[in-house]
Amino acid sequence: MLEKIHAAFHQPSSDLYRKLNPTIWFLILASIILFFILLSLGPSHPATPYLEFIDQFLLIAFALEYILRVLTYNPPVFELLKYGLLARIRAHLLGRFFFALHPLNLIDLLTVLGGYPALRGLRALRLLRLVRLLTLNQVFKYSNPFHGLIDAVEKNALLYSLAFSIIGTATVVGGVSIFLLEQEINPGINKLTDGLWWALVTLTTVGYGDISPITGIGRIVSGVLMISGMFTLALFAGVVGHTMLHSILSVREEQFRMSSTMNHLIICGYDPGARMLLDAVVEEFDPEKTHMVIFSKGTRPNDIPLTFEWISGDPTKESELGKVRFSYASACIVVGQRDLLPQAADAQTILTIFTIRSFLKKQSITQRRKAPLYITAEILDSENVNHAKTAGADEVIETTKVGFSLLSHAVQHRGSADVIGLIARPGFFNLYIGSLPQNLMIPAPYMEIEWEMKKRYNSILIGILKEDGEKLLKPEDTFTVTTEHQLIYLSTHQTLPQTEESLV
Repeated sequence: MLEKIHAAFHQPSSDLYRKLNPTIWFLILASIILFFILLSLGPSHPATPYLEFIDQFLLIAFALEYILRVLTYNPPVFELLKYGLLARIRAHLLGRFFFALHPLNLIDLLTVLGGYPALRGLRALRLLRLVRLLTLNQVFKYSNPFHGLIDAVEKNALLYSLAFSIIGTATVVGGVSIFLLEQEINPGINKLTDGLWWALVTLTTVGYGDISPITGIGRIVSGVLMISGMFTLALFAGVVGHTMLHSILSVREEQFRMSSTMNHLIICGYDPGARMLLDAVVEEFDPEKTHMVIFSKGTRPNDIPLTFEWISGDPTKESELGKVRFSYASACIVVGQRDLLPQAADAQTILTIFTIRSFLKKQSITQRRKAPLYITAEILDSENVNHAKTAGADEVIETTKVGFSLLSHAVQHRGSADVIGLIARPGFFNLYIGSLPQNLMIPAPYMEIEWEMKKRYNSILIGILKEDGEKLLKPEDTFTVTTEHQLIYLSTHQTLPQTEESLV
C-alpha cells in the first residue's frame, strides 16, 4: 500500500501518478476560481457560506495531499548508506524536513495554512500554485527557467544562507538596540517587534516612516543601518546575478521555440574564424524579411551582429533541434569548426547534416512543405564532399580547396582572382539560377535564350541546369532549351524567379 502511495506522488512514470496529477490540477484551478468568486460576491451574499464550505473542503484535500506527499518521500540517502534504528529515524525526519522546505512544497504548505481564520491573508498564495504548471516539461521543453531558478537556489544554499544571515543579524541587532534605547520615550516603539520592524524597514531602504528614532544615539543606529542596507542590496544583487542570470536568460530559447517564426535561415555552428560569413549573409539577405539565427554551443560572442539571434544548443543532438524550429526553416548553413583538424571538423559537419535530416523525417509537417529544407555545408577536406552529400547536404562548399585554387590560378592568370571575387560579392555581377523568361516560344535554341537574356535583363547566360541536377556550362548554340531546364546566368540582381525546388 505504501509503495502505491509513494508511486502516486513521486514516480512520474507510474500510472497512479499520471492519474492523480490531473486531478490535483483540476482541484487547484477550481480552488483559484472559487477564491475569485468569493472575493467578488463578498461575505454578505447568501451563496457565500456554501462556497466557503466547498473552499474548506478543497483546503482539506490539499492538506491531505501535502501530508501524504511528505510522509511518503524516501530520502535518497537510503539508496547508498545503511543505518541503525535511531540513525535511520533521524535520517527519515531530516530528509522529510528538507523536502518540505523545497520552494514548491513551501507554497503548498502556506496555501493550506491559509485555511485557518487567523491566517486568511495567506489564501491569496494559492495563486502561486500555478507555478507548478509552469514547471512541467510540456510547457518548457528544453530549458525550464523555473527548474533553473529552483536549482540555482538549492545549489547555492550556503550563499543564500549567508546573505539572509547578514540581514537577520543586522535586523536583530538594530531592532534590539532601538528598543532598548527608546522604548520609554518613543511613542512608536512599545514592543520588541516594533523595533525589529523598524530595523527591517530601514535596512531594506524602504523607509515607511511610521517609526522614527528621536534620540541622538537612536539616529546613529539608524544611520548605521541605512549604510548597512546599501551593502546588503549590493550583496543580494551580486548573489542573484551570479546564481540566477543564466536561468532567466534561458527563457529566450523557449520563447523562440514557441514563436511563430517561419522561413528563417539557420547557421549551425559558429567559429571566430567564420566571422566574415555573417557579414556575407547580411549582404545577401534582407534582415527585415529573413530572420537569421545562429545555433551553436556556448554563450553569444560579443562580435555577433544584432541582426542575428543566438540560440545556445548542440546541432548534433536531435533532441535540441526543435529549439530553432528546424521544421519551419527555409535554409541551413553548416559551418566547419576551424579549431579542429579538418577530418574532425568535417566529421562534425556530416553528423550535423545527418542529424538534421533524421529529425525532419520524423516531423509530420515535413510532408506538407512546398520545398524541403535546403542545406549548404562547408567541408574542409575534399575527401569528405561525397560523405556530406550522402548525409543530406544539398550543396557542399570546399572552402579550403576553392581558396587554394584561386591563389594558384591568380599566379598563372593574373587578375582572375579579383574578377571571381567581384562575382562572389553582392552588388556586382553575381551568379544566379532561375526559371525561363516569360513570353518565349519553348523549346528554343540556347543561342536565342542567350540573346533574350542580354536584351531584356542585361544578363549574361553561361549555362543550363537540367532537371536531374546536371549543369551544362556554355552548351552549343543549337542546344535545345525546354521547360524542364533552368538558366545559370550572371547579373547585378536576381532577374528570373526561382522555382520552388531552388528556393533557399
